[in-house]
Order: sequence, then C-alpha cells, then structure tokens
Amino acid sequence: MKIVVLVKYVPEPTATWKFAPDLTVDRAGVEGRLSELDEYAVEQATRLAESGAADEVVFLTVGPAKATEGLRKALAIGGTSAVHVVDDAIHGSCALGTSLVLAKALEKIGYDLVLTGMASTDAELSVVPSMVADRLRGQPGDLRR
Repeated sequence: MKIVVLVKYVPEPTATWKFAPDLTVDRAGVEGRLSELDEYAVEQATRLAESGAADEVVFLTVGPAKATEGLRKALAIGGTSAVHVVDDAIHGSCALGTSLVLAKALEKIGYDLVLTGMASTDAELSVVPSMVADRLRGQPGDLRR
C-alpha cells in the first residue's frame, strides 16, 4: 500500500509574523517548522509502514523553498520519499487553489491512502483535506467509487 501524507511548513507559532507587500505572510522573514498537527499524520503513516501495512510512505507539500525543511523533518521521522511542489504562480494561493494543486499532484504520484493533519497550525482552516478528498472522488484509490 502506498500512503501519501500531506504536510505543511508553517511559521513558528511563537514567532512574530509580518506581512509582505503583497499582503501574504512573509514566510521568508520568519522561522518555520513542520505543522505540529501534520506530525501526527506522519507518525501514523510511519507506524503503518513499520507494521507491514504499507510498503511506501510519501510526504507531499506545496510551498516555498524553505518548505523543504518540513519535508526533511517528516523524512527523519520515517517514510520513503518526499515531493515538493514549488511554483511562484501559486504563491499566496487560497485553500481552493492549494487543494487543486495537491489533488493534481496526488493524481500524478499515485496513492492508496492519503493522510492529513486535522488543520494547519498557521491558518487553522481545517478545509484543505476535505477539499482534496472531494477533488479526488472517483479517482484511483478512492473507496467511495
């Protein structure tokens, strides 16, 4: 079974956030980390792999170059590989745009199971996982077909 875990690199919760001239969070000007809530999904995927239920665990993120640090943290916990979607055209995208990019990336890399945290610790919207699931409905790996 191939598990893909969606992870997000977020600004450090205790840091002072600033806004860039384009009114997005200045992520380059603040330290970041792998979202704590995504770490739970990373740990669960790793446990499934260790138990033999999964033979591949891939971490997927969308974000600036610094988001690689979040992928490194996830890989240090476990997993087999990571995919980082980097594109200046999606800088500052909303949840709808992010869910589309993630869904398209998932279609390309393939999956049997997708795990996510319940929210990101920066915006705490809790909507991207359900938006991605809706976009993938009827795709390979979807048990609701």
